[in-house]
Amino acid sequence: MLYAQRMTISSNAADRIELMQTFVRIVEAGSMSAAAKQLGTTQPTISRRLQALERMLGLRLLQRSTHAMQLTEDGERCLAHARELLSHWSALTSDVQDAREEPAGLLRIVAPHAFGQQQLIGPLNDFLLRHPRVSVEWLLHDRTPDFIAENIDCAIRVGEVSDPSVIAIKLADVPRIAVAAPALLAGQPLPTHPAQLSALPWLALRTFYRNEITLHHASGASHQLTLQPRLSTDSLFAVRNAAVQGMGVCVVSSWALRDELAQGTLLHLAPEWQATPLPMYLIYPHAPHYPARLRSFIDHMRAAMPAILSDL
Repeated sequence: MLYAQRMTISSNAADRIELMQTFVRIVEAGSMSAAAKQLGTTQPTISRRLQALERMLGLRLLQRSTHAMQLTEDGERCLAHARELLSHWSALTSDVQDAREEPAGLLRIVAPHAFGQQQLIGPLNDFLLRHPRVSVEWLLHDRTPDFIAENIDCAIRVGEVSDPSVIAIKLADVPRIAVAAPALLAGQPLPTHPAQLSALPWLALRTFYRNEITLHHASGASHQLTLQPRLSTDSLFAVRNAAVQGMGVCVVSSWALRDELAQGTLLHLAPEWQATPLPMYLIYPHAPHYPARLRSFIDHMRAAMPAILSDL
C-alpha cells in the first residue's frame, strides 16, 4: 500500500513537471502544433496537457482562438514560475546524475600568467591524473575574463575581487618581499628598515603597485614609500629579471624569487618587513548548476593550496 502511494506521488510529480514543460513549450514555440512537433507528440495531446494544467491551477492561462493565442495575466505569472521551477528541476536532476558519474568533458580555466606556469602546474597534473575523462584548456593571463563571452568555466586570480557577478573562493594569501641585486647596494650594508630604501632606484609591478607601496612589520608598524620607478611593467618575470640585472628594487611574490635568493643574485631587503600579501581567489560566475568537472576542480584546488602555500 505504502509503495503504491509513493508511486502515485512520484507519478503525480512527474505529470506536473510534464504539464509545465508543455505549457512553457507552447508559449515559446508560439502554437500548439509547433509545440507538438518539438515534443514529438500530437496537437490533441498538447491541448489535453494544457487543459489539465489549467484545471489543476483553476486558472485560464491562454486565450485561444482559431488564428491567435495570447497569455492571460495569470498565464504571465504562471510562465515565470514555471520557468524558474523547471530550471531548478533541471539543476537537481543534473546534480544527481553528476554525483553518480565520473567528471568528464572540457574545462576552460584562466590562471595568472606567472603563477600558472609554475606553482599551479603540479596541482593541475594531479587533478588530471585523478580524472582521466577531463581535459583542460589552461589559459594564462592576468585580467578577469568575460566568462560568458569567452566561454570560461573558472579563473584563478591574484588580487582583490569586487565583481558581484562572480563567486569568489579565497585560496591563499601570497607573501611579497622587497629585493634587489647586490650590485645595487654598491657595498653598503643590507637595509633593515623601509626608510633606507627610499634613496634606491625602484622598479614597479604596475598590476599591484606603481608610485607608492607600504611595508609592514610583524609588530604592527608600517611605512609607506613614495616611488618614482625607473621601469614599470605588468610582468612579474620581467620585473624580477630587471632586478637581477641591478636596475632597481622591486616588491615581488616570494615564491618567484626562491632560486635567486638561494643563489645570491637577489637579496631580501629589510627582511623583517613585508608588503601586504596578495589574496588569491578562484572565481566563477553564478549559475543554477555547475558540472561535476568544475565542482571537482574547485574542491581539488582548495585541498591542494595548503601544500602550495608551504612552498611560498
